[in-house]
Amino acid sequence: MKEFIHILIMSAFFAIAAHSQSQYDSGMEKAFELWQQGESTQAANMFERIAHAENEKWLPYYYSAQIKIVESFDMTDVAQKEQQLQEAQKLLDQARSIAGNENVELMVLQAMLHTSYITLDPATYGMKLSPVITNLYATAAKQAPENPRVALSRAEWNMGSARFFGEDPAKHCPELKEALLLFEEQETSEAFAPSWGKGRTEMLIDQMCGEKNDD
Repeated sequence: MKEFIHILIMSAFFAIAAHSQSQYDSGMEKAFELWQQGESTQAANMFERIAHAENEKWLPYYYSAQIKIVESFDMTDVAQKEQQLQEAQKLLDQARSIAGNENVELMVLQAMLHTSYITLDPATYGMKLSPVITNLYATAAKQAPENPRVALSRAEWNMGSARFFGEDPAKHCPELKEALLLFEEQETSEAFAPSWGKGRTEMLIDQMCGEKNDD
């Protein structure tokens, strides 16, 4: 998961480097810099402060929630992890109130948050949340079949499910390869729009599918 965090931060950081500066831009870039430097708590807090100041923008809430969700996967203290996920859920709800319920980037984060709950307590959350996660990815894929983060996250969820049921996760490698194609075609027009995932897709193809990527 630490490799994922590094890949995620770097892809987002370089994606915003060319944008002109404003108070919002400089604040967002500073938050990404803090995250890159390993100051994840400070970065999440800064994203949240920006969100409160820019009450029509959903992306600061998105990134604050994303930090908390990604880091929750490595937490072993149950109470701490529950608190982290509860905080992330509130941020996601705030982002959704601005961007709407049909925002597929938020659907991906919601599915990731539910997945982290399952890792917290599979017996309690597995049966309850697994169908919710599957439905989130199915809905997101239907609404935005060209979105590479939807394709990646859905493929990774399917691989984890296959492994849980004693099946070969490699059977979902075609889904990962399709996600990689989508990343190569990805275009973003909105400043700071999510662009993470290509590096993780390449890493998973390398690890799970026995293939290395040269780019």
